[in-house]
Amino acid sequence: MPGITFRLLEGNGGATVDDAELLALRAEVCGDGDGDSGGAPAAATARQLRVRRRQPGFVLAEARHGGYLVAYASGLPLRPSTSWWKDLTTQLPDSVTAEYPGRTFALTEILVRPSWRRQGIGRALHDLILDGRAEERATLTVPPDAAAAQAAFRSWGWRRLARTRGQGPDAQVLDVLLTGLPLWRLSARTASTLSRYGGTPCTRDQPAPNSDK
Repeated sequence: MPGITFRLLEGNGGATVDDAELLALRAEVCGDGDGDSGGAPAAATARQLRVRRRQPGFVLAEARHGGYLVAYASGLPLRPSTSWWKDLTTQLPDSVTAEYPGRTFALTEILVRPSWRRQGIGRALHDLILDGRAEERATLTVPPDAAAAQAAFRSWGWRRLARTRGQGPDAQVLDVLLTGLPLWRLSARTASTLSRYGGTPCTRDQPAPNSDK
């Protein structure tokens, strides 16, 4: 379906997207419950989103159809004081987990509404947010039983490094994946997807041209 607009937003640009839009999409994809319900999971997700969006270097990539948010990806550089490696189930050497400015970019979310999947949108956002990053590597977490996501990330060059589990008896177990950077150029598949939908890679902090105009 034509008419998808892709945008890459950094700094103040990411603040132009309403939290409620992101939370509603996340609730649909992850089953967190209604972002307006005030429930504990939704409230915790909202707090986490607000904290991340205030962090230096936060980046948001979005895909819209006629103004409707169909998918987004987000991430930020890890700081030396990060807790990203804190809850690993198996200890890794300091040479792997030590952080310094410019070492690691964390891809914190990549979410596509179910009815818009299998069209290359997730891959397009993945490449758009990572293309040209100056860090040495990127990391993300994914549930071990998320077979489709695991397979996709492996095919995109990611490898499993470790497993992590947060604090508390109900904490989710997640695989920690890693890939090298930079991605020197958008993949051929992503370029094809952007072309097919009428979208183009945008310059940082600027929206991509609207294909409906």
